[in-house]
Amino acid sequence: MVLGIAQDGGIPQAGSRDHPAWANPDLRRRVVSLGLVDPASARRWMFEATPDFRQQLHLLNEVAPVGASPGLAGVFLTHAHIGHYTGLMFLGHESLGATGVPVFVMPRMGRFLEENGPWSQLVSYGNIVLRTLEAGTPVPLADGLTVTPFLVPHRQEFAEVVGYRIEGPNRAVLFIPDIDSWEEWDDWGVRIEDEIARVDVAYLDATFFSDGEIPGRDMSGFPHPFLTHSMDRLSSLPEAERAKVRFIHLNHTNPAADPDAAVRVEIEVRGFRVAEEGEQVTL
Repeated sequence: MVLGIAQDGGIPQAGSRDHPAWANPDLRRRVVSLGLVDPASARRWMFEATPDFRQQLHLLNEVAPVGASPGLAGVFLTHAHIGHYTGLMFLGHESLGATGVPVFVMPRMGRFLEENGPWSQLVSYGNIVLRTLEAGTPVPLADGLTVTPFLVPHRQEFAEVVGYRIEGPNRAVLFIPDIDSWEEWDDWGVRIEDEIARVDVAYLDATFFSDGEIPGRDMSGFPHPFLTHSMDRLSSLPEAERAKVRFIHLNHTNPAADPDAAVRVEIEVRGFRVAEEGEQVTL
């Protein structure tokens, strides 16, 4: 289940005084996150712990309620940028006071949480228990349900950056909220086209729509693939492959975040989609 589609700062972002979402709540979007539910075992996981963790946990509770609080069998983190891990604070003793929530992390990400406050307090108090991941090694969660991390090129000031492949008994989902460029991944020997072919739905980084989106700034070196570039690169894929792509992690300047924007028509005509908060994929 999609729990959020916005870039780390949310929509609208702090300080964006003129953004229409301040006046129109229908335009507000939560920070990028997925929820995963196994109905057979009544267990739930979240991908990313965002600044919108409270609302996202509540949304998960409405769709797949459980008796315990927070009722999470685990949280999978992609990296150490503010929109992707800072929601862990709500598991601490100032808020939920959770006990032993598994947090799945790559090795550097785990050390970052263990060695830096206030996150180290979550570990020492037992609010969270770190579970170390290995790139390319599937994590079995339930019968027929696995999650596999894979490294992607993106700013690594404090930790590695990964995406995830979430595989159920019948279908699979790709989750890449942050990546520098598809071409840099090519240099690593990985093609996004091949990864899309392995899944049924692909949630892909589309932080910015195109160059010139932020007035007065040269965006050519921004560490994200423009949505327009992704569409151009993937335009030669068969229609069924393009239909798998759902763009996510949208900046507050990205016109595609507005469901009524003209660019939405362009995106859909070209065979792609923008992810919607609340949408569900059955695995």
